[in-house]
Formats: sequence, C-alpha cells, structure tokens
Amino acid sequence: MLNALDAHLLNAAPRSRLRGWPRFLTEFLYFGIKEARACLFVGLFFAAVFLVPRAGLLGLPRYDVLLLAALAIQGAMLWSGLETWDELKAISLFHAVGFALEVFKVSGSIQSWSYPDFAYTKVFGVPLFSGFMYAAVGSYIIQTWRLLDMRIRHHPPYWMAVLIALLIYANFFTHHYIGDYRWYLAACALGLYARTTVVFRPLDSDRSMPLLLGFVLVGFFIWLAENISTFWGVWRYPNQLGAWSAVHVSKWSSWSLLVVMTFTIVAHLKHIKASIHVARQ
Repeated sequence: MLNALDAHLLNAAPRSRLRGWPRFLTEFLYFGIKEARACLFVGLFFAAVFLVPRAGLLGLPRYDVLLLAALAIQGAMLWSGLETWDELKAISLFHAVGFALEVFKVSGSIQSWSYPDFAYTKVFGVPLFSGFMYAAVGSYIIQTWRLLDMRIRHHPPYWMAVLIALLIYANFFTHHYIGDYRWYLAACALGLYARTTVVFRPLDSDRSMPLLLGFVLVGFFIWLAENISTFWGVWRYPNQLGAWSAVHVSKWSSWSLLVVMTFTIVAHLKHIKASIHVARQ
C-alpha cells in the first residue's frame, strides 16, 4: 500500500492544465502529503510514546515497550524497502550519536534532564529507545529527500560542512565547561550555507528555498515534539519535575543546529551525494 502511494507521489508527469490558485493549492496539498509520508517513522514512534501507558504493557515497563516498538517500526521499513541498508547504517549512526549525548546529559555531574521511570533496558540511566528519537530525524530527512526529489545547489565544501557539524556536536558537551558557543557556531553555519538552496518537487515542477530556512523549520517542529514528550513525562527537565512547563524557546536553536549536523551525515550517503552540487572554493 505504501509503495503504491509512493509511486503515485513520485509521478512527476506534467499537469499542464493546472494554473493559478488551483496549481498552488494542489502543490501545497501534495507537499503536505509527502511531508506526512516522510514522517512515517516519526509519526508511528511518537504514536507509541503517547499510547503506551506510563505503567507499561503486560508487565513490561514503558521504556522497554517503546524500544520494542521502535525496533519493530525500523524493521518493517527495512523489510518493505522503504529504507535501504545504507540508509539504515546512517540512521544507526544517528542513534549512536544521540545515545552518547543522552548518557552525558543525564550523568550525575550534568543532569540536564532525566528519565524518571524504571526500565530493564536502561544503560547509564538512559533507556535505549532514546537514541531512536535522534534516528527519527535522520529517517525523516532521508525519506523527504526521496519523496521530494531534493537537490542541493551551492553546498559548501564537504570538509567545511563536516568541521562545523563536529563543532556543533562538541559544543553540546563542552558548553558545560568552557561556555556555550552555539551562537558563534550558528553564525558560522549561516555564512557557510548562505548561498545554499534546496530544490524540491512537490508535484511536477521544481521549487526552491534557502537550505537554512529548512534547518530552522525542522528544528521548530522538533522543539514542538519535545514539548509534547515532556508533557507526557517521557523525560523531564529539572524545572519540570514539580509541574510541567514549556521547554524554553532557546532549545529551538539547539535543535536547528542538531539538524545541520544530521543533514551533514545524510549528505554523505552515496545516492544522495550524487544530487548535491558543491560550490567551488
């Protein structure tokens, strides 16, 4: 069924009769459908987050149930061909990178947030399902790239993109010791990707937008998902232990920078790299 839907969404046959407002509305509708389809892993995973009771299921703690759900979703996508083995390798890297960050953030000397519930699959205070929250971002970008036939123009040299991505990741750790340099890194990313545009196809015609805008928009929706997740008590920040409050808007910038890092990893996949035009130095 999903393969049939994808075949329809990827059909770029010209719709020459569509003009004016009908074309705009149709393209907007198809763009929304493709975005929703690209969020398949995200949607199913967060549906499990909201539907699994805090007490767990069948005697199994909630965090363990969420891990099984994430593995089942990932396995089904691989089995059905919605993701390839190469893409799974990249997603697994997101999982490892995210899990390492989680272990650091919940450690006794940092305690940026915590996972309050018991689980058999907790390692260093972090439930193993948490890495899938980062992997979900990678899965979304990979699926969006295919469904919207994305191409990148004026991408910075790869070594520069990798360097800024590594510095962004390092800052999530080092800002606890030597200061938070996120805005300096954001300024560097702004300069690096200032000319970069993403070309995409919502229906049968190419459209484009600044890649930086894409980073900010995806970061915003992750921030919204974080608010929902903390409201449901999946994890909590220290200021949310007594009563829930909205996650500070400054986290939006952190998530947007994380999207830059995630995008850099995805951009190194062989079939995606072929659609990236690197600007001359």
